[in-house]
Parts: sequence; structure tokens; C-alpha cells
Amino acid sequence: MTSPDPAHERVPIDQLRDLIQLGAMLPFRLLDAQGRLLLGEGQVVATERQFEQLHERGAWAERERVEAVRAANAAPAAAPPTLFHRWERLVWDLDATLQRLAGQLAAPHEVVDLWRRAQALLDRDPDVALFMAVRQDDRRFALYALTHSLHTASLAALAARQLGWDDARVQSLACAALTMNVAIVRLQAQLAEQRDPPNLRQREAIERHPLAGAQLLRTIGVADDEWLAAVEQHHEEPGGGGYPRKVAAPCEAAQLLRLADMLMAKLTPRAHRPAMAPRLATRDVFLADPDKRLSTAIVRVLGVYPPGSVVQLKTGETGVVTRRASGGQGPWVRVLAGGSVGRTVDTSAAADAIVQGVPMPAGVARVYPEQVYGLILVE
Repeated sequence: MTSPDPAHERVPIDQLRDLIQLGAMLPFRLLDAQGRLLLGEGQVVATERQFEQLHERGAWAERERVEAVRAANAAPAAAPPTLFHRWERLVWDLDATLQRLAGQLAAPHEVVDLWRRAQALLDRDPDVALFMAVRQDDRRFALYALTHSLHTASLAALAARQLGWDDARVQSLACAALTMNVAIVRLQAQLAEQRDPPNLRQREAIERHPLAGAQLLRTIGVADDEWLAAVEQHHEEPGGGGYPRKVAAPCEAAQLLRLADMLMAKLTPRAHRPAMAPRLATRDVFLADPDKRLSTAIVRVLGVYPPGSVVQLKTGETGVVTRRASGGQGPWVRVLAGGSVGRTVDTSAAADAIVQGVPMPAGVARVYPEQVYGLILVE
């Protein structure tokens, strides 16, 4: 009888407490009970509550890697609080909030407070928020529902501001984005890693989730009509082609949320398909909008090559977009060379112009935001 491969043996997270320091970079990756990625090596467990949530999900690390870390006594270096850590912490705080909401234990202000924290990070650097939405290389399917909702909220809020919405309407829309899938959070994780089409039971849950989610929100005391309508109608299409009620004229917030939701879904990789190129995704969203007004706002927010896009320059170099065009400059690009990040280029210069979008170059598995933006410290 052969013994199991040590690389696949599991060390439960409760046996790793000495190697996991809050706010420090992980020296190994953590997976959930189904073997799906929760946190990659170099990412951070920010709070005790996040550690508990990881434990609840059955988090574990590969024994071979854990033993190597222990043997080297490689205590992780303390990481300074950065903008990227704050976004990661919001993922886990949203997880806790949606779990409480599903159990009818949350209050509406918890969602609002979480959005206001996200809004502060979005205001600090919208290009970083868009980069993280577009450049999703880590394929954390177990957290898909959470990251998708946060990215959709960011994009929808930026588009709403482009349209001139006031702060109250932007907040209603963003809270709807954060809670639109509360009824199918676990199912979304399954579907993200599932290679087969949804089965009958899954399709029925998908069909019901807008109404079920809105009802949950009413039960916990949400009284914001636009928030509720956006959740209830975010899969309805003008003309009556959507679901679950085939509403012919969904509200404006629901229409904008539908388009932002659609775009983020196309930009996110799944087990059965890679992420769609940003230019193709925005084209599809534009075609799905009958009067083009809302989709035009989204396109204006993103630009032709949004942050996170991989592009080829006229010089022949390949790079990743970090800043949108602004004030006659950009988009700005960080060159990718030999598996590392090189110089910063203002592509408004003719000699350095962007030629086209391209796939990630061979040898570059992932581009972390810290690599291209540096450590953006926050209080």
C-alpha cells in the first residue's frame, strides 16, 4: 500500500497558529475543505475574525510546504497596512456580513457601513480598485461571490458617479451590489469551479435568488426602495427578456447593476473558461444595453484599456496598465520583462503607444498589485 503524497496531506489551520501572524504575509497557501484556494502565499490574514472564518471553512495548508517553513524557521515578515490589505479585509468582512444576513442576524447599517469603508478605499485610488477587478489571476473560486460583489459595487458606483447620481443613490446601488446574491453565496462558489452546466436544482435556485435576496433584505429591515428594487430586478432586461418576473421596464439602478454584474462576470475566470479580455467584455455589455446610456458610462469609467489590462506597446514590449488616461497622459503601463516588473511608461507618447491587448506573457503567472503600485500605505 503506497503512502499518500506529502504535498497533498492537509495540516488544519488550527495547527498553524504559530505560523500565521495577523497582518503578516502567509508563507503558504490556504485551501478550503474542498481544496479550493482561499488565500495565496504572500496574502494576509488581517484579523482574529478572519482566522475564525478560515477555520469555519475547513482551511488547511499542504504539509510539505508547512514542514519546509518550520524547518527553515521562516517567520513571515510583518507587512505594513496597505491599501491592498484593506481591500482583502473587506472580502472577509463581507463574508461575515452576508452570513449574518442569511441567518437574519444582520442589520441594514452593517451593509451600509461596509460600503462606506469600501467607498473610502475606492476614493483613495479608483485605479487600484479597477486593477484588482480586472487582473484576477488567483482563481479563488471559494470566494467568488464575495470578490465579485465587491468589484461589481466599485464599478457600479464609479459609473453612477459618471452619470451624475447623488451620494444617496450611489450608496443604494452599491449596497444592492454587495447583497444581490446573498441567497446563493455558496452556490456561486460551486458554479465558479464547476465544469458542467448548472443542474436543474441549481438553475431553480438561480432563478429564485433575486426575489429571495430582496425578501431577506426586507426581513432584516431594509426599507430603501431603490436598494430593494435593484436586487429584485438585477437580472431583468428592458423589454421583458430577463428573470425572474420578465419585468419590461426595470428600474434604472437595476439596469446599471445588471450591466456591471455582467461585465465583472465576464472578466472573472472560471474552472471551465478563462477570463474574457476587457475590450471584448465591454463590447458585449454595450451590445446588451438597448439605449447605450448606462453602458457608455461604464465604458467611460474603464477606458479602452482599463487598469489590469495586459497590452503590447509599439516598442514590442508587453506590460500591464496601471493608470487610466487622464489630463492628456496615459494610460500608464508597467512593463513586464523576464517574469518581473520593469519601467513605467506613459503611452501617450507616440513611440510608446499601445498597439493592442494581449494575453499574459509566458513565465508570468500572476501580477500582484504591490508589484506595480508599490506599497500604498493607509492608516
